[in-house]
Amino acid sequence: MTVAMCWLWACSDSTPPPVPLTSPELPTTTVIRCGSLIDGLEDHALSNQDVVLVGDRIQAVRPTPRANSDHVVAQPGDDNTTIQTIDLGDYTCLPGLINTHVHFDTNPEDSVDYRVYITRTPADHLALVLENARTTLATGFTTVRHTGAWFPSTLYEARRLIEAGEALGPRLQTAGPYLTIPGGGGDLRFPGIRVDQLPPDSQRGIASSPEAFAARTEAAIDAGADFIKVIASGAVFSLGIDPGAPEMTREDLTAVVRVAHARDVKVTAHVHSDQSGQDAIAAGVDSLEHASLLEDDTIALAAQQGVAFSMDVYNGTYTDTVGREQGYPAEFLQRNSDTTDAQRLVFEKAYRAGVPILYGTDAGVLPHDMGGWQFAIMVERGMSPMDAIKSATSVAAKHMGLEADVGAIEMGRYGDLVAVKGDPLAAIHRLQTVSVVIKGGVLVKNEH
Repeated sequence: MTVAMCWLWACSDSTPPPVPLTSPELPTTTVIRCGSLIDGLEDHALSNQDVVLVGDRIQAVRPTPRANSDHVVAQPGDDNTTIQTIDLGDYTCLPGLINTHVHFDTNPEDSVDYRVYITRTPADHLALVLENARTTLATGFTTVRHTGAWFPSTLYEARRLIEAGEALGPRLQTAGPYLTIPGGGGDLRFPGIRVDQLPPDSQRGIASSPEAFAARTEAAIDAGADFIKVIASGAVFSLGIDPGAPEMTREDLTAVVRVAHARDVKVTAHVHSDQSGQDAIAAGVDSLEHASLLEDDTIALAAQQGVAFSMDVYNGTYTDTVGREQGYPAEFLQRNSDTTDAQRLVFEKAYRAGVPILYGTDAGVLPHDMGGWQFAIMVERGMSPMDAIKSATSVAAKHMGLEADVGAIEMGRYGDLVAVKGDPLAAIHRLQTVSVVIKGGVLVKNEH
């Protein structure tokens, strides 16, 4: 998300409130009895599987014993602990979902007047981040990648609170600040707001030379960034500018990547134009966001070099719906339509070419309770349902360096599991409504 692309944004007042959650700890041993299981690794679903959780980890995945196929009440275990069975025989279980492109510090409606970002107090910002994190967890996303913030200190604090169990939310990787040119897509500057009014925390990633970007990269990693986010090109939706015009130079991007990779940290690039896509790939970035206007040769180059794409292919539909309701200018709606069509064509080509696809919604532009709505567009545009699910489980986990802990239901990984009614492989839209969410052996939502 960038400043430029959001200035016309609005959101319906009917956006539903966060789903209330409770967080009772599960007993020492819990058996999740799944009618169907998609483990994030296999290419097919498994019928009648038990997932056994001990503490916060998966101890075993095994066929449901025939003699115990009915609901089993809590009973004493061999070590005098309690074994609880949660019967999800009418549901499909999946790994906790992963979204690689969220912004917990923004809501779509904030773009109506960006002065809200300098009038909120630090406590207000933290409360907003934690509310959106809680909402996201309720939709089934137990791990997320937070791709840049204007107030990185707030994200570091939210991550600390979640990890300490003092707040409810997904496991959180954060890029810290946006790395961006002065006045670029990651700079908190707007008409009517003086530079001296901007909070210093919002300016941590701004630089104007390769040397300065290298220093900003070091500082972000030292402060706690899990990966780095660069704004390689501007937005495509804003009026009066060339769509996706490059902002950071190839030399700027190369300086960032050199520092980040030396410290074993990945780099993701906000990219729209083909030129900025070429520059980012040549610089050695690990993933591209949006990638709306890439040409065939650039897509092929990404596939060859293993550069992953995180593409928010649902958001154009949301923008069109809300924009018509809110009376957006016709030029803006047309540009949204053109860009959405172009991006979805790039998505189709990238998938066919073998580019690794990461599930990423640009949540923050998209409401946080709609995280599961993108699966349907991905399948509609040619992706197999199983590959769409893997993009939000094992594929995303591997890219994030978390494959030992999340992204699949297998022995040793965290007890992260969600359940939906029916078969999402036959009707992928079922992932829009997650009935059960378990994160690290803690039941945080149960509506089955």
